[in-house]
Amino acid sequence: MVTVPFSGFQKLDLRVGEIKKVEDVEGYDKLYKISVDLGELGERILIAGIKLWYTKEALIGLQVVVVVNLQPKRLAGLDSQGMLLAADVDGRAVLVMPCDKVSPGTKVR
Repeated sequence: MVTVPFSGFQKLDLRVGEIKKVEDVEGYDKLYKISVDLGELGERILIAGIKLWYTKEALIGLQVVVVVNLQPKRLAGLDSQGMLLAADVDGRAVLVMPCDKVSPGTKVR
């Protein structure tokens, strides 16, 4: 395991976002195009490979943890404007979510 200084972790901007819309990405079996409300930061589009484990309907309204200050990354011809955090449980993605409902855009620390 590689360790990083605490200052490296502090550079990440983690926020709680609320999933508003989920669409299939044409031609990709594992990807969703997800619109996430991040409060004062506005809505962001995220491309996430979680389709094998979550239905579109199950995702709507969920609050999730998002890394919001990553450089945009082009996936499947679309720009992903952040990253959902998920645990890897025996190869299955399990989304990281707050235990209590909080306002979209709330900082995670």
